[in-house]
Amino acid sequence: MELQIIIVLIMTFIITYIGTLAYAIRIVGVRTGRIAISFSLFNVLILVSRLASNIQAPLLTKYTEIGSNSSFLSSFYNILIIGALATIAGAVSIPTFQRVFSQVVNRFTISRSVPKILVHGFSKAGIRQFGACITVPKTGHIKHIKLMELPLGVMLMNVIAVAVMTVGIIAPIYSGVLEPTLRATCITLSGAINGVATIILYIFVDPYLSVRTDDVIDGKLEESEFRRLVIGMVGSKIVGAAIAIPLLIPASRIIVFIAKVL
Repeated sequence: MELQIIIVLIMTFIITYIGTLAYAIRIVGVRTGRIAISFSLFNVLILVSRLASNIQAPLLTKYTEIGSNSSFLSSFYNILIIGALATIAGAVSIPTFQRVFSQVVNRFTISRSVPKILVHGFSKAGIRQFGACITVPKTGHIKHIKLMELPLGVMLMNVIAVAVMTVGIIAPIYSGVLEPTLRATCITLSGAINGVATIILYIFVDPYLSVRTDDVIDGKLEESEFRRLVIGMVGSKIVGAAIAIPLLIPASRIIVFIAKVL
């Protein structure tokens, strides 16, 4: 396997892993009572994700320009599979992340300095605290989930948005492999595809989660119920990431068709 594709796989894992942990931020905000600080501090991880994304895209594009055509399809499938596995890994890490990030938020309210938080995180005391926070998901939370009590419509929108956004990053680049003469046009369509997924998230998913978060703060919703809601949303993200895998070829062909029409 080429070094370029190995780096792309690593970047894909980082991007998807951080994206999955984002679901836990609302729980951290509710627990600490500091939602704004929780989201603000999580932006540090978002910066890491965006840096990984900026590395991933040009490397993957360059790979299709100089690599061997026989290995392209398997490499692209590997990227989508790694994305699905990273989503699962992120879901499993959420309980630990909640504990760690809750401590980060509480410490920030005292030190009010991100650099100090980072220095503490790599100190012996910080490493010991991290070790004490490591835990595994409790199956009891999942057993108490009743499917009909979850917002199935919102979860469906999340599945669609995640699937479209996941394949929308990879398929345009693979479309350039299928139709080299329209490579640039196909790649630029990525923004339009991701734009559709973003619209779905910001119209159907994010506002609902924001309202339910406020409901917890106002005492209208139990934290345990909100936790089950978050678990359901994480589950829908896993489903969306899995659905994106078989969508690679049909999505790439549709993008080629659109590029020709344009």
